[in-house]
Amino acid sequence: MDWKTLQALLSGVNKYSTAFGRIWLSVVFVFRVLVYVVAAERVWGDEQKDFDCNTKQPGCTNVCYDNFFPISNIRLWALQLIFVTCPSLLVILHVAYREERERRHRQKHGDQCAKLYDNAGKKHGGLWWTYLFSLIFKLIIEFVFLYVLHTLWYGFGMPRLVQCANVAPCPNTVDCYIARPTEKKVFTYFMVGASAVCIVLTISEICYLIFHRVLRGMRKSKPTGCHNHRSCASRASTCRCHHKLVDAGELGLDSSGDKLHASAPIQTPI
Repeated sequence: MDWKTLQALLSGVNKYSTAFGRIWLSVVFVFRVLVYVVAAERVWGDEQKDFDCNTKQPGCTNVCYDNFFPISNIRLWALQLIFVTCPSLLVILHVAYREERERRHRQKHGDQCAKLYDNAGKKHGGLWWTYLFSLIFKLIIEFVFLYVLHTLWYGFGMPRLVQCANVAPCPNTVDCYIARPTEKKVFTYFMVGASAVCIVLTISEICYLIFHRVLRGMRKSKPTGCHNHRSCASRASTCRCHHKLVDAGELGLDSSGDKLHASAPIQTPI
């Protein structure tokens, strides 16, 4: 797996993230991805090779190992990191869609036409919902993987002794011993703690987004201070491109408002 490619892709998310999102991304790469790449394989690389059982029955050691470790911790954490970081790519794809829509709009109507988006990466409209959905999805993934990790191994600790009972082809009850259980326990707690920090940051970012959305809605609900209601409604119903042309004198003042309204393209920013 090429972690550098994933880092290069997600680095672009910083341009569209809030302060909490930037901190979250730093925690993921420094305390999760970097620690995973540097230390995970060294800590967990010998769990099957040094998984010793007090029997020489052929196949019993492998069966007992599979019974206690249905999935390797390394692969489980790799899946968690992939699923947690992928929702951020939705934001990049949505911004790329906005930029392409803006390019086609200007190609069709010319450079004199006003932009569809003042800033393609600004979290308004559909992009705000995409960003919020990505945060909720990341939060769900974090909780699901923590639940799976806690359920598979009966807690986040790592026992020294594992008893394998009534599992063919093992005779009776077989005692098996895990290699370096204390080191594996410390490493597991560290990864769980880093995941908990990411959960707190994600919840904080969701509250931050909703709070700012409510404030923006309250500001928009205030009166705009327009004295001529008919004039304001007329300008609001026409295309911004035509406003610019009217102000520049490229359209005659005797042109009817209906004509402008009919020729205006329908814009639905997303």
